[in-house]
Amino acid sequence: MNQNQHEEASQKQTIILCTGNKNKLKEFIQIMGDRFHIDSEPVDLPELQGPPLQIAKEKALLAYEKIGKACVTEDTSLCFNALNGMPGPYVKWFLEAAGPEGLSKILDGFEDKTGYAQCILSYMGPELKEPIQFVGQTQGVIVRPRGPGHFGWDPIFQPDGYTETYAEMDKDVKNKISHRLKAIQKFIDHFLVN
Repeated sequence: MNQNQHEEASQKQTIILCTGNKNKLKEFIQIMGDRFHIDSEPVDLPELQGPPLQIAKEKALLAYEKIGKACVTEDTSLCFNALNGMPGPYVKWFLEAAGPEGLSKILDGFEDKTGYAQCILSYMGPELKEPIQFVGQTQGVIVRPRGPGHFGWDPIFQPDGYTETYAEMDKDVKNKISHRLKAIQKFIDHFLVN
């Protein structure tokens, strides 16, 4: 690293993303680009219940309390319109219990197969009384699993305007349309403007 690169790196704001999920961290870094320096810290947080924004807010407060420094938490949901947004923040447990195939079959009795992928980034720092939240959504349809199954529910979510599921897409394509990108863009806009 030359002197200019070292100075640029030291001037970048560091963001601590609270996650132990390597795929999530990798995608976050790819989308964020070189605007911030990204570190991660796995934080064991309880699985809370409630509306998505409230869960995300509480997780950010708990993470900040545990690590004692400014941090970002991310809550990702898969929401089915026929089920008024469920499984939503509980999708991880539905996926563990039923797998991608079983999760997609939940909508078999419904005509409406639409849904949305949602990402809520919550930033908490010493200057705040409560977290700032940034919500990104991508609309789509729930389909039978297609593509590699190594990243959660990606094989059953097909974004509107595309014929491939998130799992089938090239990662660069996914990262240009994803719910995570939309939340991260709001985060960047807030911090680079303010």
